[in-house]
Amino acid sequence: MNASDPKIIERAKSWLSDQYDEDTKKDVRNLLENDPAELQECFYRNLEFGTGGLRGIMGAGTNRMNVYTVAMATQGLANYIKKMFPDVKQPQVAIAYDCRNNSSKFAKITADVMTSNDIKVFLFESLRPTPELSFAIRELKCQAGVVITASHNPKEYNGYKAYWNDGGQLVSPHDKNVIAEVEKITDFSMVKMNAKPKLLEMLGEKFDNIYISKVLSLSLSPKAIKNQKKLTLVYTPIHGTGGQIVPKVLKEAGFKKIFTVDEQMIVDGNFPTVVSPNPEEHAALTMAIEKAYSVDADVVLATDPDADRVGVAVRDENNEFVLLNGNQTASLITYYILRRWSELDKFKGNEFIVKTIVTTDLLTKIANKYNVKTYDVLTGFKFIADKIQNSPDEKFICGGEESYGFLVGDFVRDKDAVIACLMVAEAAAWAAEEGKTLYQVLKEIYLEFGFYKEKLVSLTKKGISGTEEIKEMMRLFRTTPPKSLLGSRITEIRDYKLGTCKYTIYNVDTIINLPKSDVLQFITESGTKVSIRPSGTEPKIKFYFSIKGELHNIEDFNAINQEIESDLNRLARVFTEME
Repeated sequence: MNASDPKIIERAKSWLSDQYDEDTKKDVRNLLENDPAELQECFYRNLEFGTGGLRGIMGAGTNRMNVYTVAMATQGLANYIKKMFPDVKQPQVAIAYDCRNNSSKFAKITADVMTSNDIKVFLFESLRPTPELSFAIRELKCQAGVVITASHNPKEYNGYKAYWNDGGQLVSPHDKNVIAEVEKITDFSMVKMNAKPKLLEMLGEKFDNIYISKVLSLSLSPKAIKNQKKLTLVYTPIHGTGGQIVPKVLKEAGFKKIFTVDEQMIVDGNFPTVVSPNPEEHAALTMAIEKAYSVDADVVLATDPDADRVGVAVRDENNEFVLLNGNQTASLITYYILRRWSELDKFKGNEFIVKTIVTTDLLTKIANKYNVKTYDVLTGFKFIADKIQNSPDEKFICGGEESYGFLVGDFVRDKDAVIACLMVAEAAAWAAEEGKTLYQVLKEIYLEFGFYKEKLVSLTKKGISGTEEIKEMMRLFRTTPPKSLLGSRITEIRDYKLGTCKYTIYNVDTIINLPKSDVLQFITESGTKVSIRPSGTEPKIKFYFSIKGELHNIEDFNAINQEIESDLNRLARVFTEME
């Protein structure tokens, strides 16, 4: 299908009718007259409502994020809510939004469509972190929730994440069922647009305080915080929602020396001080690290625009700041919490942690020491939330994923950077009580449990051709898998799309007891692991590389670190060339 295809032109011209606003019609006319390539991208399909909701570039068109595609998605979700809760006299939803351009507008139309469908709405009065939305769903006994955010995507994007009554993002069967309902809404005229203000209730500071008190209840080392008055923190929300909550949480926890990056405390969906508002990228923390040097800080904390992911920088042995990756942050928090639980005699014997299949196995090693069970789930924090929901007889302690998401406690059912910031800061205070830095603690973890090191490489493949290219790459990896990696033969090939694990030495297949997903894993005799998956939210194919080395002496850390890093880079080159 191309831009001269009559179907695309007909679809675009339908957006010139009176049901669309003048600005939208102006944009569509411009596309029709001047930009056939962009016209194709905007109208060749409907913006897909995937298992995580909507995410796309903002603009006019059926394949773009705008008030019309948001309203149609909301009508489908509203229909499903009413279908699933026929006996609930007054269904309720909670709605939040982040700092992105048009987020408040998309949240408002979402609320309007919901109240038009006789569903009560709790709408946050201004931008709030995504995890607070997750908390609100359960706290207010809502049937569902929506947050308008594109997380850490570039500024051109926005998104719409749907949640169910457990506070987690949609999982089976609700994900597929909501998609089916959304797909039934084929035209904007099918959307109910008669908002009922009496069904709208605003949430503000009073509700924030309920959430903050729950976050503070997780604290395990208040005495260490009190004792370490000199511990200095620098925090940046990268223009996003964390600025509303994180500094307040840290202050109320007892931290005295908290500095913020003033330029990035300004709410701005254009993210003017960064190329990308992604705390996974070094550049996003540049200003925070500069501030940290100027105030002689110990730890740098950064949250993405909707404050569900955390980036951390700590001082190394040369007093230089180094960025931790998501696996390292998760390992530090997990180690700190489990050790403190042990010291405080909190274990009852039914505790568990959760990690995704592409997250470091170091978490499992740490949990094993404390006789805490580890569950592996598919990539996506909604699967961690689902495991919590479906384990009523066990106690969830914490869980995380390599992509900088972490959760402690079960009152939130999504990754929570507000909680993660508190836990990292508290772990730093606890370590300081023992005369150590977090970087020294990390080295000690490697010494005790093994030197696990990981690397992520993402290849961006945009547009229609990119989607097809990613599909072809996955097909080739399945049909012609490598036989060895770094000189070590592959002993396991896990194909989560087929739901099988092949043990290559014995040529035996076993069943993987997880939902089907387009993920491949190659595992070698030496423990090297490569995971490959198309992103569910971005036009990317992702490669996760993991190597386990041995650290016998702290003094050998730098040498072993460089050796493993070299091997990770070799692996990355191999798979990049295989594309």
